[in-house]
Amino acid sequence: MLFNSLSFFFFFAVVLALHYAPLPWRVKKINLLLASYFFYAAWNPPFVALLWLSTAIDWFMAKKIAQTEEKGRRRLFLLVSVVANLGLLGYFKYGKFLLDNFTMLMHNAGIDYQPAAPDIILPVGISFYTFQTMAYTLDVYLRRAKPADSFLNFALFVTFFPQLVAGPIVRPTELVPQFDQPKQANRQQLMWGLGLLTLGLFQKMVVADTLLSKTSEMVFGAEQALYGLDAWLGVLAFTGQIFCDFAGYSMAAIGIALCLGFALPENFHCPYGAVGFSDFWRRWHITLSSWLRDYLYVPLGGNRKGNMRTYINLMITMVLGGLWHGANWTFVAWGALHGIYLSAERVIRGWWGDKRWIANPVIQMLLGAGTFYLVTLTWVFFRAQTFPQAGRLLASMHGWHPDGIKILPTYQMVLVAATMTIMVSVHWAMRTTTLEAVVQRSPSWLVAGTWSVILFLLIINQGGGNAFIYFQF
Repeated sequence: MLFNSLSFFFFFAVVLALHYAPLPWRVKKINLLLASYFFYAAWNPPFVALLWLSTAIDWFMAKKIAQTEEKGRRRLFLLVSVVANLGLLGYFKYGKFLLDNFTMLMHNAGIDYQPAAPDIILPVGISFYTFQTMAYTLDVYLRRAKPADSFLNFALFVTFFPQLVAGPIVRPTELVPQFDQPKQANRQQLMWGLGLLTLGLFQKMVVADTLLSKTSEMVFGAEQALYGLDAWLGVLAFTGQIFCDFAGYSMAAIGIALCLGFALPENFHCPYGAVGFSDFWRRWHITLSSWLRDYLYVPLGGNRKGNMRTYINLMITMVLGGLWHGANWTFVAWGALHGIYLSAERVIRGWWGDKRWIANPVIQMLLGAGTFYLVTLTWVFFRAQTFPQAGRLLASMHGWHPDGIKILPTYQMVLVAATMTIMVSVHWAMRTTTLEAVVQRSPSWLVAGTWSVILFLLIINQGGGNAFIYFQF
Protein backbone atom coordinates (compact mmCIF):
# COMPACT_ATOMS: atom_id res chain seq x y z
CA MET A 1 0.00 0.00 0.00
CA LEU A 2 1.55 3.28 -1.14
CA PHE A 3 1.27 6.58 0.70
CA ASN A 4 0.56 8.14 -2.71
CA SER A 5 -2.49 5.96 -3.39
CA LEU A 6 -6.19 6.48 -2.81
CA SER A 7 -6.44 3.18 -0.94
CA PHE A 8 -3.97 4.46 1.67
CA PHE A 9 -6.10 7.50 2.40
CA PHE A 10 -9.14 5.30 3.05
CA PHE A 11 -6.95 3.10 5.26
CA PHE A 12 -5.50 6.09 7.13
CA ALA A 13 -8.96 7.59 7.68
CA VAL A 14 -10.10 4.36 9.35
CA VAL A 15 -6.93 4.24 11.48
CA LEU A 16 -7.43 7.84 12.61
CA ALA A 17 -11.09 7.22 13.43
CA LEU A 18 -10.24 4.20 15.58
CA HIS A 19 -7.30 5.99 17.21
CA TYR A 20 -9.46 8.93 18.30
CA ALA A 21 -12.45 6.81 19.30
CA PRO A 22 -13.24 6.52 23.05
CA LEU A 23 -11.47 3.19 23.46
CA PRO A 24 -8.97 1.90 26.08
CA TRP A 25 -5.32 2.58 25.21
CA ARG A 26 -4.49 -1.12 24.96
CA VAL A 27 -7.28 -1.61 22.42
CA LYS A 28 -5.96 1.34 20.40
CA LYS A 29 -2.47 -0.18 20.37
CA ILE A 30 -3.90 -3.50 19.20
CA ASN A 31 -5.76 -1.61 16.45
CA LEU A 32 -2.48 0.05 15.39
CA LEU A 33 -0.68 -3.30 15.38
CA LEU A 34 -3.37 -4.98 13.29
CA ALA A 35 -3.45 -1.98 10.95
CA SER A 36 0.33 -2.22 10.55
CA TYR A 37 0.10 -5.92 9.65
CA PHE A 38 -2.68 -5.15 7.18
CA PHE A 39 -0.61 -2.31 5.69
CA TYR A 40 2.35 -4.65 5.18
CA ALA A 41 0.23 -7.56 3.97
CA ALA A 42 -1.10 -5.36 1.15
CA TRP A 43 2.17 -6.10 -0.69
CA ASN A 44 2.54 -9.82 -0.03
CA PRO A 45 0.59 -11.41 2.86
CA PRO A 46 2.92 -14.41 3.46
CA PHE A 47 5.81 -12.08 4.33
CA VAL A 48 3.98 -10.97 7.46
CA ALA A 49 5.30 -14.25 8.87
CA LEU A 50 8.83 -12.83 8.61
CA LEU A 51 7.76 -9.88 10.75
CA TRP A 52 6.32 -12.29 13.33
CA LEU A 53 9.50 -14.38 13.29
CA SER A 54 11.82 -11.40 13.66
CA THR A 55 9.63 -9.96 16.43
CA ALA A 56 9.51 -13.20 18.40
CA ILE A 57 13.22 -13.96 18.13
CA ASP A 58 14.38 -10.52 19.22
CA TRP A 59 11.81 -10.27 22.02
CA PHE A 60 12.90 -13.56 23.61
CA MET A 61 16.63 -13.13 22.98
CA ALA A 62 16.61 -9.64 24.52
CA LYS A 63 14.79 -11.01 27.58
CA LYS A 64 17.40 -13.77 27.92
CA ILE A 65 20.26 -11.29 27.54
CA ALA A 66 18.80 -9.01 30.22
CA GLN A 67 18.26 -11.91 32.65
CA THR A 68 21.75 -13.37 32.21
CA GLU A 69 25.00 -12.11 33.71
CA GLU A 70 27.36 -14.71 32.27
CA LYS A 71 29.22 -13.18 29.31
CA GLY A 72 29.30 -16.35 27.26
CA ARG A 73 25.57 -16.95 27.47
CA ARG A 74 24.78 -13.29 26.79
CA ARG A 75 26.94 -13.44 23.66
CA LEU A 76 25.22 -16.65 22.59
CA PHE A 77 21.76 -15.09 22.87
CA LEU A 78 22.98 -12.03 20.96
CA LEU A 79 24.48 -14.28 18.29
CA VAL A 80 21.14 -16.07 17.84
CA SER A 81 19.43 -12.71 17.26
CA VAL A 82 22.08 -11.38 14.89
CA VAL A 83 22.38 -14.60 12.89
CA ALA A 84 18.59 -14.94 12.58
CA ASN A 85 18.16 -11.35 11.42
CA LEU A 86 21.13 -11.25 9.08
CA GLY A 87 20.32 -14.76 7.88
CA LEU A 88 16.85 -13.73 6.76
CA LEU A 89 18.22 -10.54 5.22
CA GLY A 90 21.06 -12.44 3.53
CA TYR A 91 18.82 -15.09 2.04
CA PHE A 92 16.11 -12.85 0.69
CA LYS A 93 18.24 -9.88 -0.35
CA TYR A 94 21.63 -11.38 -1.21
CA GLY A 95 20.90 -15.02 -2.02
CA LYS A 96 20.74 -14.55 -5.79
CA PHE A 97 23.66 -12.09 -5.71
CA LEU A 98 25.90 -14.56 -3.89
CA LEU A 99 24.84 -17.45 -6.13
CA ASP A 100 25.51 -15.43 -9.29
CA ASN A 101 28.96 -14.43 -8.07
CA PHE A 102 29.78 -18.00 -7.01
CA THR A 103 28.70 -19.27 -10.43
CA MET A 104 30.91 -16.66 -12.11
CA LEU A 105 33.90 -17.73 -10.00
CA MET A 106 33.31 -21.35 -10.97
CA HIS A 107 33.17 -20.46 -14.65
CA ASN A 108 36.37 -18.42 -14.34
CA ALA A 109 38.00 -21.46 -12.77
CA GLY A 110 36.91 -23.57 -15.73
CA ILE A 111 34.13 -25.39 -13.88
CA ASP A 112 30.82 -25.60 -15.71
CA TYR A 113 28.48 -25.02 -12.77
CA GLN A 114 24.81 -24.48 -13.67
CA PRO A 115 22.65 -24.03 -10.55
CA ALA A 116 18.88 -23.91 -10.70
CA ALA A 117 17.58 -20.37 -11.03
CA PRO A 118 16.55 -19.15 -7.55
CA ASP A 119 12.99 -17.95 -7.14
CA ILE A 120 13.48 -15.38 -4.37
CA ILE A 121 11.17 -12.41 -3.85
CA LEU A 122 12.57 -9.53 -1.81
CA PRO A 123 10.22 -8.67 1.09
CA VAL A 124 9.44 -4.96 1.15
CA GLY A 125 11.28 -3.08 3.88
CA ILE A 126 13.30 -6.05 5.19
CA SER A 127 16.50 -3.97 5.37
CA PHE A 128 14.78 -1.36 7.52
CA TYR A 129 12.99 -3.50 10.06
CA THR A 130 15.98 -5.87 10.33
CA PHE A 131 18.25 -3.01 11.41
CA GLN A 132 15.56 -1.73 13.74
CA THR A 133 15.08 -5.04 15.57
CA MET A 134 18.84 -5.68 15.68
CA ALA A 135 19.28 -2.31 17.39
CA TYR A 136 16.92 -3.52 20.12
CA THR A 137 18.91 -6.62 21.06
CA LEU A 138 22.23 -4.81 20.64
CA ASP A 139 21.12 -2.00 22.94
CA VAL A 140 20.00 -4.52 25.58
CA TYR A 141 23.29 -6.42 25.23
CA LEU A 142 25.35 -3.23 25.53
CA ARG A 143 23.17 -2.18 28.49
CA ARG A 144 22.10 1.00 26.71
CA ALA A 145 18.46 0.09 27.27
CA LYS A 146 16.27 -2.33 29.17
CA PRO A 147 14.00 -4.75 27.33
CA ALA A 148 10.46 -3.56 26.73
CA ASP A 149 7.98 -4.37 29.50
CA SER A 150 5.19 -5.16 27.06
CA PHE A 151 5.30 -7.56 24.12
CA LEU A 152 2.54 -5.49 22.51
CA ASN A 153 4.70 -2.35 22.72
CA PHE A 154 7.68 -4.16 21.20
CA ALA A 155 5.61 -5.74 18.40
CA LEU A 156 4.20 -2.31 17.57
CA PHE A 157 7.73 -0.85 17.58
CA VAL A 158 8.79 -3.43 14.97
CA THR A 159 5.74 -2.99 12.74
CA PHE A 160 4.59 0.64 13.20
CA PHE A 161 3.21 1.24 9.71
CA PRO A 162 4.28 4.84 8.95
CA GLN A 163 7.98 3.92 8.95
CA LEU A 164 7.83 0.14 8.50
CA VAL A 165 8.95 -0.22 4.89
CA ALA A 166 11.35 2.69 4.30
CA GLY A 167 12.23 4.29 7.61
CA PRO A 168 13.22 6.40 9.37
CA ILE A 169 15.11 3.63 11.21
CA VAL A 170 13.91 4.23 14.75
CA ARG A 171 15.85 3.24 17.87
CA PRO A 172 13.86 1.34 20.52
CA THR A 173 14.56 4.06 23.10
CA GLU A 174 12.95 6.59 20.76
CA LEU A 175 9.69 4.80 20.06
CA VAL A 176 8.93 2.03 22.57
CA PRO A 177 8.44 4.45 25.53
CA GLN A 178 5.92 6.41 23.46
CA PHE A 179 3.58 3.41 23.55
CA ASP A 180 3.43 3.38 27.36
CA GLN A 181 0.96 6.25 27.70
CA PRO A 182 -2.08 7.20 25.56
CA LYS A 183 -1.10 9.36 22.62
CA GLN A 184 -3.25 11.73 20.61
CA ALA A 185 -2.20 14.71 18.56
CA ASN A 186 -3.36 18.13 19.64
CA ARG A 187 -4.67 20.53 17.04
CA GLN A 188 -1.25 22.02 16.28
CA GLN A 189 0.38 18.58 15.95
CA LEU A 190 -2.44 17.34 13.71
CA MET A 191 -2.12 20.34 11.38
CA TRP A 192 1.66 20.06 11.31
CA GLY A 193 1.43 16.33 10.62
CA LEU A 194 -0.97 16.88 7.72
CA GLY A 195 1.32 19.60 6.42
CA LEU A 196 4.34 17.27 6.49
CA LEU A 197 2.30 14.55 4.79
CA THR A 198 1.27 16.81 1.93
CA LEU A 199 4.75 18.30 1.54
CA GLY A 200 6.27 14.82 1.48
CA LEU A 201 3.81 13.67 -1.17
CA PHE A 202 4.52 16.85 -3.15
CA GLN A 203 8.22 16.02 -3.20
CA LYS A 204 7.47 12.48 -4.35
CA MET A 205 4.57 12.88 -6.76
CA VAL A 206 5.23 16.29 -8.29
CA VAL A 207 8.99 16.84 -8.13
CA ALA A 208 10.43 13.31 -8.25
CA ASP A 209 7.85 11.54 -10.43
CA THR A 210 6.57 14.33 -12.67
CA LEU A 211 9.43 16.79 -13.08
CA LEU A 212 12.54 14.60 -12.88
CA SER A 213 11.94 10.88 -13.35
CA LYS A 214 11.38 10.90 -17.13
CA THR A 215 14.69 12.64 -17.82
CA SER A 216 16.51 10.30 -15.44
CA GLU A 217 15.03 7.22 -17.07
CA MET A 218 15.88 8.41 -20.57
CA VAL A 219 19.51 9.12 -19.76
CA PHE A 220 20.18 6.03 -17.65
CA GLY A 221 18.29 3.91 -20.16
CA ALA A 222 20.47 5.06 -23.07
CA GLU A 223 22.68 2.35 -24.54
CA GLN A 224 25.20 4.64 -26.21
CA ALA A 225 27.39 7.60 -25.33
CA LEU A 226 25.50 10.86 -24.84
CA TYR A 227 26.05 14.52 -25.49
CA GLY A 228 27.69 15.97 -22.38
CA LEU A 229 24.85 18.31 -21.38
CA ASP A 230 22.27 15.54 -21.75
CA ALA A 231 24.35 13.25 -19.55
CA TRP A 232 24.77 15.92 -16.88
CA LEU A 233 21.09 16.83 -16.80
CA GLY A 234 20.06 13.17 -16.61
CA VAL A 235 22.36 12.55 -13.65
CA LEU A 236 21.22 15.78 -11.98
CA ALA A 237 17.63 14.68 -12.54
CA PHE A 238 18.32 11.46 -10.64
CA THR A 239 20.19 13.42 -7.97
CA GLY A 240 17.00 15.39 -7.33
CA GLN A 241 14.71 12.40 -7.85
CA ILE A 242 16.40 10.17 -5.28
CA PHE A 243 16.30 12.93 -2.69
CA CYS A 244 12.68 13.95 -3.26
CA ASP A 245 11.53 10.33 -3.46
CA PHE A 246 13.21 9.20 -0.24
CA ALA A 247 13.01 12.43 1.75
CA GLY A 248 9.39 12.72 0.61
CA TYR A 249 8.63 9.28 2.06
CA SER A 250 10.40 10.10 5.32
CA MET A 251 8.58 13.41 5.67
CA ALA A 252 5.23 11.77 4.94
CA ALA A 253 5.99 9.02 7.49
CA ILE A 254 6.88 11.59 10.16
CA GLY A 255 3.68 13.50 9.36
CA ILE A 256 1.48 10.39 9.53
CA ALA A 257 2.97 9.39 12.88
CA LEU A 258 2.49 12.92 14.20
CA CYS A 259 -1.19 12.84 13.24
CA LEU A 260 -1.46 9.87 15.61
CA GLY A 261 0.48 11.68 18.34
CA PHE A 262 3.87 9.95 17.87
CA ALA A 263 7.24 11.55 17.13
CA LEU A 264 9.69 10.02 14.63
CA PRO A 265 13.25 11.30 14.16
CA GLU A 266 14.29 13.58 11.30
CA ASN A 267 15.84 11.67 8.41
CA PHE A 268 17.00 14.43 6.03
CA HIS A 269 18.16 17.98 6.50
CA CYS A 270 19.16 19.82 3.32
CA PRO A 271 21.90 17.37 2.23
CA TYR A 272 22.64 19.24 -1.00
CA GLY A 273 23.67 22.22 1.10
CA ALA A 274 26.40 20.17 2.81
CA VAL A 275 29.96 21.42 3.08
CA GLY A 276 32.06 18.27 3.17
CA PHE A 277 31.12 14.61 3.26
CA SER A 278 30.86 14.14 7.01
CA ASP A 279 28.40 17.05 6.86
CA PHE A 280 26.57 15.33 3.99
CA TRP A 281 26.13 12.16 6.05
CA ARG A 282 24.85 14.18 8.98
CA ARG A 283 22.10 15.38 6.64
CA TRP A 284 21.40 12.41 4.33
CA HIS A 285 19.48 9.36 5.64
CA ILE A 286 20.39 10.49 9.13
CA THR A 287 18.94 7.45 10.90
CA LEU A 288 20.95 5.00 8.76
CA SER A 289 24.22 6.92 9.02
CA SER A 290 23.84 7.18 12.81
CA TRP A 291 22.99 3.45 12.97
CA LEU A 292 26.13 2.55 10.99
CA ARG A 293 28.18 4.88 13.19
CA ASP A 294 26.92 3.49 16.50
CA TYR A 295 26.67 -0.22 15.65
CA LEU A 296 29.50 -0.65 13.13
CA TYR A 297 32.01 2.20 12.91
CA VAL A 298 32.43 2.77 16.67
CA PRO A 299 32.62 -0.97 17.56
CA LEU A 300 35.29 -1.37 14.86
CA GLY A 301 37.34 1.21 16.72
CA GLY A 302 36.12 4.43 15.12
CA ASN A 303 38.90 7.01 15.12
CA ARG A 304 40.46 5.82 18.38
CA LYS A 305 43.18 3.58 16.97
CA GLY A 306 45.22 5.84 14.71
CA ASN A 307 44.75 7.33 11.28
CA MET A 308 45.23 4.19 9.18
CA ARG A 309 42.77 2.20 11.25
CA THR A 310 40.30 5.10 11.04
CA TYR A 311 40.47 5.05 7.23
CA ILE A 312 39.97 1.28 7.19
CA ASN A 313 36.99 1.58 9.53
CA LEU A 314 35.47 4.29 7.34
CA MET A 315 35.89 2.15 4.23
CA ILE A 316 34.38 -0.95 5.87
CA THR A 317 31.43 1.04 7.17
CA MET A 318 30.66 2.77 3.89
CA VAL A 319 31.17 -0.33 1.73
CA LEU A 320 28.76 -2.28 3.93
CA GLY A 321 26.43 0.73 3.88
CA GLY A 322 26.52 0.59 0.10
CA LEU A 323 25.85 -3.14 0.08
CA TRP A 324 22.92 -2.59 2.47
CA HIS A 325 21.27 -0.58 -0.31
CA GLY A 326 21.32 -3.36 -2.86
CA ALA A 327 22.80 -6.65 -4.03
CA ASN A 328 24.93 -5.23 -6.82
CA TRP A 329 28.61 -4.32 -7.08
CA THR A 330 27.63 -0.84 -8.24
CA PHE A 331 26.21 -0.18 -4.76
CA VAL A 332 29.49 -1.36 -3.26
CA ALA A 333 31.31 1.12 -5.51
CA TRP A 334 28.93 3.88 -4.40
CA GLY A 335 29.69 3.13 -0.76
CA ALA A 336 33.44 2.81 -1.43
CA LEU A 337 33.51 6.23 -3.10
CA HIS A 338 31.91 7.79 -0.04
CA GLY A 339 34.44 5.97 2.14
CA ILE A 340 37.27 7.45 0.04
CA TYR A 341 35.68 10.91 0.23
CA LEU A 342 35.37 10.72 4.03
CA SER A 343 38.95 9.50 4.40
CA ALA A 344 40.31 12.21 2.10
CA GLU A 345 38.31 14.81 4.00
CA ARG A 346 39.96 13.76 7.26
CA VAL A 347 43.39 14.17 5.68
CA ILE A 348 42.54 17.60 4.27
CA ARG A 349 41.05 18.75 7.57
CA GLY A 350 44.29 17.77 9.24
CA TRP A 351 46.13 20.11 6.88
CA TRP A 352 43.81 23.11 6.71
CA GLY A 353 40.92 22.50 9.10
CA ASP A 354 42.07 25.15 11.59
CA LYS A 355 42.76 27.86 9.01
CA ARG A 356 40.63 30.99 9.38
CA TRP A 357 40.12 31.39 5.64
CA ILE A 358 38.12 28.11 5.59
CA ALA A 359 35.23 29.93 7.31
CA ASN A 360 35.06 32.59 4.60
CA PRO A 361 31.54 32.50 3.04
CA VAL A 362 32.93 32.36 -0.50
CA ILE A 363 35.23 29.45 0.41
CA GLN A 364 32.33 27.69 2.12
CA MET A 365 30.20 28.08 -1.01
CA LEU A 366 33.00 26.70 -3.19
CA LEU A 367 33.46 23.77 -0.85
CA GLY A 368 29.71 23.18 -0.92
CA ALA A 369 29.74 23.20 -4.73
CA GLY A 370 32.64 20.72 -4.73
CA THR A 371 30.79 18.47 -2.31
CA PHE A 372 27.66 18.54 -4.45
CA TYR A 373 29.70 17.76 -7.60
CA LEU A 374 31.40 14.72 -6.06
CA VAL A 375 28.18 13.45 -4.47
CA THR A 376 26.46 13.76 -7.86
CA LEU A 377 29.15 11.57 -9.42
CA THR A 378 28.45 8.83 -6.90
CA TRP A 379 24.77 8.76 -7.85
CA VAL A 380 25.84 7.45 -11.27
CA PHE A 381 26.94 4.18 -9.64
CA PHE A 382 23.85 4.10 -7.42
CA ARG A 383 21.51 4.30 -10.42
CA ALA A 384 23.46 2.46 -13.12
CA GLN A 385 22.86 -1.27 -13.48
CA THR A 386 26.39 -2.10 -14.65
CA PHE A 387 29.88 -0.65 -14.49
CA PRO A 388 30.12 -0.22 -18.30
CA GLN A 389 26.93 1.86 -18.19
CA ALA A 390 28.30 3.96 -15.32
CA GLY A 391 31.63 4.42 -17.07
CA ARG A 392 29.99 5.45 -20.33
CA LEU A 393 27.83 8.00 -18.57
CA LEU A 394 30.72 9.47 -16.55
CA ALA A 395 32.79 9.73 -19.72
CA SER A 396 29.91 11.52 -21.48
CA MET A 397 29.55 13.94 -18.57
CA HIS A 398 33.20 14.95 -18.81
CA GLY A 399 33.42 15.32 -22.59
CA TRP A 400 35.30 12.13 -23.33
CA HIS A 401 32.69 11.16 -25.93
CA PRO A 402 32.51 14.23 -28.23
CA ASP A 403 30.39 12.22 -30.68
CA GLY A 404 27.73 11.46 -28.06
CA ILE A 405 24.12 11.70 -29.18
CA LYS A 406 21.56 14.21 -27.96
CA ILE A 407 18.34 12.64 -26.64
CA LEU A 408 16.68 15.21 -24.37
CA PRO A 409 14.15 17.69 -25.75
CA THR A 410 14.79 21.32 -24.86
CA TYR A 411 11.78 21.66 -22.55
CA GLN A 412 13.01 18.74 -20.41
CA MET A 413 16.47 20.24 -20.16
CA VAL A 414 15.06 23.57 -19.02
CA LEU A 415 12.71 21.85 -16.57
CA VAL A 416 15.49 19.84 -14.92
CA ALA A 417 17.89 22.78 -14.82
CA ALA A 418 15.29 25.03 -13.20
CA THR A 419 14.13 22.36 -10.72
CA MET A 420 17.65 21.50 -9.58
CA THR A 421 18.69 25.16 -9.32
CA ILE A 422 15.72 25.83 -7.03
CA MET A 423 16.33 22.66 -5.01
CA VAL A 424 20.03 23.31 -4.36
CA SER A 425 19.34 26.97 -3.59
CA VAL A 426 16.67 25.99 -1.04
CA HIS A 427 19.02 23.47 0.57
CA TRP A 428 21.78 26.06 0.82
CA ALA A 429 19.46 28.73 2.22
CA MET A 430 17.95 26.35 4.82
CA ARG A 431 21.10 24.47 5.82
CA THR A 432 21.34 26.29 9.17
CA THR A 433 17.64 26.48 9.96
CA THR A 434 14.58 24.22 10.05
CA LEU A 435 11.26 24.03 8.29
CA GLU A 436 9.50 24.70 11.60
CA ALA A 437 11.48 27.91 12.10
CA VAL A 438 10.72 29.09 8.56
CA VAL A 439 6.99 28.42 8.97
CA GLN A 440 6.90 30.21 12.32
CA ARG A 441 8.57 33.29 10.80
CA SER A 442 6.24 33.35 7.80
CA PRO A 443 2.87 35.15 7.77
CA SER A 444 -0.13 32.86 8.05
CA TRP A 445 -1.51 33.92 4.65
CA LEU A 446 1.73 32.82 2.97
CA VAL A 447 1.73 29.44 4.73
CA ALA A 448 -1.93 28.84 3.87
CA GLY A 449 -1.42 29.95 0.28
CA THR A 450 1.63 27.69 -0.20
CA TRP A 451 -0.22 24.75 1.31
CA SER A 452 -3.18 25.38 -1.00
CA VAL A 453 -0.92 25.41 -4.06
CA ILE A 454 0.74 22.17 -2.96
CA LEU A 455 -2.65 20.50 -2.47
CA PHE A 456 -3.82 21.75 -5.87
CA LEU A 457 -0.70 20.37 -7.59
CA LEU A 458 -1.19 17.01 -5.86
CA ILE A 459 -4.80 16.84 -6.99
CA ILE A 460 -4.07 17.60 -10.64
CA ASN A 461 -0.88 15.52 -10.76
CA GLN A 462 -1.19 12.49 -13.00
CA GLY A 463 2.18 10.85 -12.32
CA GLY A 464 1.89 9.98 -8.67
CA GLY A 465 1.29 6.23 -8.79
CA ASN A 466 4.93 5.14 -8.79
CA ALA A 467 6.34 3.14 -5.90
CA PHE A 468 8.98 4.78 -3.74
CA ILE A 469 12.53 3.98 -4.86
CA TYR A 470 13.70 2.85 -1.42
CA PHE A 471 11.05 0.11 -1.28
CA GLN A 472 13.50 -2.03 -3.28
CA PHE A 473 16.09 -1.75 -0.51
